[in-house]
Amino acid sequence: MAITGTAAGVPFVALEPAGVEGPAPLVVTWHLMDAPRTEAAMAAALPMNDLPAWRVYLGLPMSGKRALPGGDEEYFGLAMQDAVLNVYGPTADQAATEFPAAVAELREQLSIADGPVYVAGGSAGSMVAYEVVTRGEVEIAAAAVVSPVTQLAPLIAANERRFEITYTWSGESREVAERYDFVRRADEITVPLLIVVGENDDIAVREPAALGHKAIAESELVTIPGMEHALADEDETAPRTEDAKRVDAEFTRWFAQYIQG
Repeated sequence: MAITGTAAGVPFVALEPAGVEGPAPLVVTWHLMDAPRTEAAMAAALPMNDLPAWRVYLGLPMSGKRALPGGDEEYFGLAMQDAVLNVYGPTADQAATEFPAAVAELREQLSIADGPVYVAGGSAGSMVAYEVVTRGEVEIAAAAVVSPVTQLAPLIAANERRFEITYTWSGESREVAERYDFVRRADEITVPLLIVVGENDDIAVREPAALGHKAIAESELVTIPGMEHALADEDETAPRTEDAKRVDAEFTRWFAQYIQG
């Protein structure tokens, strides 16, 4: 059964642990900006039902229940003005900053075991997962990312191609892109990391993921045949996609070895 609520102002969906009585470990996951683009949709796409752990899906700023007053029109307007400074940078920074307080409050609301937590994220949510690992404010035991933004600058170039626009870099935006370059910061990622990419995703995602895998000491790279960037159908009432099922199986396999180990 799904539990919905807020923790330190962050909306969440929580799935109860499988076959566990009493406190259980915690896996925290952030969604994509593509489908699944909300905490509820991410929980439906990647439920990791076989894990003996709480799976909690946190909503990103400017998404879902925290959508901007002007909705998608305002959001995309900000992105077109400056995707780095208006969207990617502040979203990842705010989500990472609010993470420790959210975890502390989740421990009060749910029956969560003492000890480190596990984190995961997709696309923009992967930036948050990477960032909270590097910050070290909460002890992390293992992490997993899918369709990851391992380097922000190549993703901006991909969006230029996708939307037929030209992004004008500034000194400030280059600093943000450098901060969210986890190939450059690979030595800061000191927990086991699973990187899942789609065979048909953009080179701006696949190539940095491969570089990250080579640079990050304890990592595994899995390529899903035929998968593109999104994991779910835009219609959230549609059945779970085969891609989501395959990613769910990889995430479950990955975390199970650490949670049960």
